Amino acid sequence: MSESFRTLDTAFEYELDPIKGSRFLAVLAPTAHEEAAMEFVQTARKRWPDARHHCFAWRLGPDGALFRSSDDGEPSGSAGQPILNQLKGHGVTDLTCVVLRWFGGTKLGVGGLMRAYGGAAGKALDRAPIREVVITVPIRLLFPWECSGAVSGVLHALSLKEQAADYGEQVSLDIDVPKKMLKALETELAERTGGRVLLQGR
Repeated sequence: MSESFRTLDTAFEYELDPIKGSRFLAVLAPTAHEEAAMEFVQTARKRWPDARHHCFAWRLGPDGALFRSSDDGEPSGSAGQPILNQLKGHGVTDLTCVVLRWFGGTKLGVGGLMRAYGGAAGKALDRAPIREVVITVPIRLLFPWECSGAVSGVLHALSLKEQAADYGEQVSLDIDVPKKMLKALETELAERTGGRVLLQGR
């Protein structure tokens, strides 16, 4: 699994120049789970009820393993899949893209629709604010009290902050560790405390 992923920072909208009279508006939103994705699609339907089609795609999870697309009445494969392809191509996840179409009276054909829907999504993603999210692992450190100074030194050196702590003869310390730093943390703690720190998932 990846150590980080790219996602949308804030909601974003972009409209293509009209194509043979048809308007295409792409709206993007960060969505962390399927319920939020469907809610955003419904919100778009309510906000622009006069659009003939509300085609969409979403990718969810750090590796984009959960995804869905819809042509919403357009010819099969002409809208939802091109939108999804843009999400994959831009390497983004945990977001939903809805592309709305107001029909202009001239049919565009399947190829024209694929270019229009994919183009609207792609140009929106080119301009949208994207951020990188570092994937962290929740870890509990268990160690004797006399190792506290050494453990604090290691955490400080790695810029890790404790989330919760219970100090007694046995200290329990909860931290969130970026996946890419986990091995370095284990090594440093072992070297500084003689292997007296136990790391547990939580």
